[in-house]
Amino acid sequence: MFRWVQEYSPEIDQRFRSHLRPTNDSWRVDETYILVKGKQKYLYRAVDSAGNTLDFLLTAKRDAKAAKRFLRKTLKAVHTSTPRVITVDKNPAYPKAIKELKAAKKLPEIVKLRQIKYLNNIVEQDHPCIKRLVRPGMGFGSFNTARRTIRGYEIMNMVRKGQVIGVSRGAIKERLVFIHQIFGVVA
Repeated sequence: MFRWVQEYSPEIDQRFRSHLRPTNDSWRVDETYILVKGKQKYLYRAVDSAGNTLDFLLTAKRDAKAAKRFLRKTLKAVHTSTPRVITVDKNPAYPKAIKELKAAKKLPEIVKLRQIKYLNNIVEQDHPCIKRLVRPGMGFGSFNTARRTIRGYEIMNMVRKGQVIGVSRGAIKERLVFIHQIFGVVA
């Protein structure tokens, strides 16, 4: 099973991305830690105001460079819209990263940054969906294993939340049909 997850998670992620519903322009961004070889690595995650996952990125450090890389990746995602407002916690890396992205013209100047801890509850409540899957494994043996496995966890979480076009939230039969269509397997 482990080998299947390592092999097919990136493939599933790649095939599903173009089928995700567009998200709204109010982003909530936060990071949580994941244990890799007994050390904390940081999983950056972003959701919109409706709770739909925008993107995620596993990094070794929690600094402005990592935050900037994550925001650039999220902006490039096919299903995300340009943000009107980005809500973050009190992490000082975000203002610096957003300022640099605006200076580089990767982010429009009109984007508003809100550093309000309590408005980020939507993303904070979404972390346990991933952590609940990671905890029984007691962390990961390598960074690459963690990255690939979390890709699978996140994309299946998006499908479960009903973010895929044509698959409503909680519709298990529709999920199976969609997966069969994506991989060209006869049901």
